[in-house]
Amino acid sequence: MHFSSTLESDEDGNYHPLLDSESSHLETGLKSERRNNVWHKDAAIGGSQKHKEAQGVSAHRKIHINKYAFGGAILASTNSVLLGYDIGVMSGAVLYIKDNLKISSTQVEILVGCLNVCSLIGSLASGRTSDYIGRRYTIVLAAATFLVGALLMGLAPSFIFLMAGRVVAGIGVGYSLMIAPVYTAELSPATTRGFLSSLPEVFINIGILLGYVSNYALSSLPGNMNWRLMLGLAALPAIIVAFCVLVMPESPRWLVMKGRFGDAKQVLIKTSDSKEEAELRLAEMIKAAKDLTPGAASSNWRGQGAWRELLCRPSRPIRRILIAAIGVNFFMQASGNDAVVYYSPEVFKDAGIQSRRQLVGVTVIMGIAKTFFVLVSALFLDRFGRRPLLLLGSTGMAASLAALGVGSMYLEQSADKPVWAIALCIVAVCADVSFFSIGLGPVTWVYSSEIFPMRLRAQGSSLAISVNRLVSGIVAMTFLSISKLISFGGMFFSLAGIMVVGTVFFYFFLPETKGKTLEEIGVLFEDKISENQIHFVS
Repeated sequence: MHFSSTLESDEDGNYHPLLDSESSHLETGLKSERRNNVWHKDAAIGGSQKHKEAQGVSAHRKIHINKYAFGGAILASTNSVLLGYDIGVMSGAVLYIKDNLKISSTQVEILVGCLNVCSLIGSLASGRTSDYIGRRYTIVLAAATFLVGALLMGLAPSFIFLMAGRVVAGIGVGYSLMIAPVYTAELSPATTRGFLSSLPEVFINIGILLGYVSNYALSSLPGNMNWRLMLGLAALPAIIVAFCVLVMPESPRWLVMKGRFGDAKQVLIKTSDSKEEAELRLAEMIKAAKDLTPGAASSNWRGQGAWRELLCRPSRPIRRILIAAIGVNFFMQASGNDAVVYYSPEVFKDAGIQSRRQLVGVTVIMGIAKTFFVLVSALFLDRFGRRPLLLLGSTGMAASLAALGVGSMYLEQSADKPVWAIALCIVAVCADVSFFSIGLGPVTWVYSSEIFPMRLRAQGSSLAISVNRLVSGIVAMTFLSISKLISFGGMFFSLAGIMVVGTVFFYFFLPETKGKTLEEIGVLFEDKISENQIHFVS
């Protein structure tokens, strides 16, 4: 007798292998021959009616958000508030830190940028950690690490202690940036994965806005106290996340990779529209794990061999996935968005706004615009798809940065600082961050978390996000220095050129992924792609 890799559950939720004949009968019932024939076609042209019907989702029924998946995504994304808060609050706090601790502009750049560089450590470690201990407890680890960093920063008596807090907090940021979108993508149904996986970016923007509001509210306190409170308040969301994880489910795909099929089924039943859809999703996950990953679907699986497959001998589809994931993360940070947010007070000060309270007030307006548009993008990601919003956002950023360059150049050469030029710079900065929130902001996290195959998702995402963090750190730590050499106007024109290149890259290398299960997305990067699909350069 021959046994197949197909598994069937008994009444107790336990799984056992079927005979080949039984396996064939089961697969026929779950996936019809018609679906197999159109597999490549469906993957190439997007969320088709056949695919939705296969998941038990009628093409004529309005898509709704599963409450259980939504709750898990919200709790996981709360970690992202920590990074957003740090980005927002540091833009204002650094003005007072510079005066209170008497540090130079170079030290300011190191202080701001070191969090992003150090988050590289957390990003690189997060993939293997989450494969080993699970997605849920990696979220706890990220929150605990950031909590320690926030307390060190808030209580820092000197620049050295402040740097130590930034280093620890950076490691926590690296963990949270990888794990939140990966966990959410693995938990979410295909029809709402875009919205739910973009929630980390929504929460980053909420955190940025909270940071701006904190700056504005605390700016009137004494200079040796206000920045400490601004930075120390970041400990509160970290504590909330650590407690909320107790009610979060584990990722069903991680459970499948560990051979815990019964537990995975229970999570899938709660995150699916029907038991039949849950069974189908589980069957696809088990097949993907058993067919492609030696040693998977057992308690001994810990993500071993992933780095070797990613870096030493990647197949052509994996190489294309790496190019897409690393590329979108590179351009996200090469766009200079984080630096523009960090140093927006410096930009506005150079434009002619001198009052610190006015500087902080303008950043609050920028934060409101940024948060509003990321919410709009999140709501439409599953309707319009990733590519249209990404291309719209990057094109808009290129135009906004060019306009900002024009305004900055004029102000640099003008002694009287005309109001129209100041207004142009303020509007251009707000437009730049708004277009970022429409495209690169949410799409980067969604795309990075969904295109890797299950066995490589955590460690592949950690590699791509490590590039994200490295580029972010380099840009943040060199932004002011380069701007002094070529002026703010020259810097913004350079960033506009980078976004033009990024738009071309997105058009040719990033296929549409909306409406597909994570197991189907890999087909997009294989050699057999329909004529309607974008062409990849081998």
